[in-house]
Amino acid sequence: MSPIMQARLQRFKENKLGFGCFIVFALIFVLSLAAELIANDKPLLVKYDQSLYMPVLKTYPETTFGGVFETEADYKDPVVQQLINDKGWAVWPLIKFSYQTPNLELAVPVPSAPTAQNWLGTDDQGRDVLARILYGLRVSLLFGFALTIASAILGIMVGAVQGYYGGWVDLIGQRILEVWGGLPMLFMVMILVSMFTPSVYWLFVIMLLFGWPTLVGLVRAEFLRARNFDYVRAARSLGVTDRTIMFRHILPNAVSSSLSQFPFMLTANITALTALDFLGYGLPPDAASLGELLLQGKNNLSAPWLALSGFFTLTIVLSLLIYVGEATRDAFDPRRQ
Repeated sequence: MSPIMQARLQRFKENKLGFGCFIVFALIFVLSLAAELIANDKPLLVKYDQSLYMPVLKTYPETTFGGVFETEADYKDPVVQQLINDKGWAVWPLIKFSYQTPNLELAVPVPSAPTAQNWLGTDDQGRDVLARILYGLRVSLLFGFALTIASAILGIMVGAVQGYYGGWVDLIGQRILEVWGGLPMLFMVMILVSMFTPSVYWLFVIMLLFGWPTLVGLVRAEFLRARNFDYVRAARSLGVTDRTIMFRHILPNAVSSSLSQFPFMLTANITALTALDFLGYGLPPDAASLGELLLQGKNNLSAPWLALSGFFTLTIVLSLLIYVGEATRDAFDPRRQ
C-alpha cells in the first residue's frame, strides 16, 4: 500500500463517527450473509441414531429420520420432530422461520402483532417480518454492491476515454451523456422492466444502463487534468502506448478519487431498488424485499409494525452508508493531505 493510501486510511480511522458506522454496517452485512444460519425453518444440526446431519446445507428425505415419505423432511411437522427426538436431538437457528415460511400456529388473523415467537410480527401472509428483513437486506446489499461495481467500471472506462483523447471524442461523449442523463431513470426502468418477465438479471442490466454515468464526469476531469502532465508527455515521447498510459499511469489516481463516491452510489442503488420493489417493478414477487415490506405497510395501516420495521431498517442502513461516505470523502480530500 502506498504512503498516500496509508495516510488516507489513517484519516478515515480518525473520523470516529464514520469509522464506527463502517464497523456497524460491516456487521449488518455479515449477519445478512449468514441469514440461513439465523432465520430458517430447518435445524442447523441434527443428531439421529448416532449420526450427524446438517439440514440447513443438505436436503434429507423423511425416511432418513424413520419416516415413511421419500420427499424432503418437513422439520416443522410434529411427527418429524418426534421421530428426531426419539433417537437424538436438533439444534435450531435463533429464528425458526425462513423468509417464505408462514407461521401456521397463529391463533389471530394476519398480519399479527409482534410476539415472543415472531419478534417483529408477521406480514399479511403469516411470514416472519424479521426473517424477511434479514433476507431482504442481503438481496438489497448484494444487488447494490454488484450494481455499484459494474457501474463504476463502465463509468471509469468511458470517462477515461473521453478525458484522455479529448477533442471530438469528448465533445460527442458529453452530448450523449447530456441526452442520456436527461432521461427520467425511474420511469424508463419501470417501462423496460414491465416489458420482460420479472428477473433479477434483467433488472440488474436495465438499472446498469442508467447507472453507469455517475462517475464519468469525475474520471473525465482527472484524465483531462493529467493528460498534459510531464510524466504523461514523457511516456508518449518514449513510445508508450495510450492504453498503458491510461490504465497504468493515470487511472490509479482517478480511481483513488472515485472511491469516495462508492458509498453514495451504493446508497442510491439500494434506494432505487427499494422504490422499484415498492411500486411492483423490482424483484420477482417471491423474493424477500424491503420495498415489498413497505408496500405491505401501506396496504395494512392497521399493522404499523410492518411499515415501521421497513422504515427503520432502511433508515439505519442508509444513514450508516451516508456517514461512511462522508468519512471516505474527507479522507480522500486532497486539501487534507
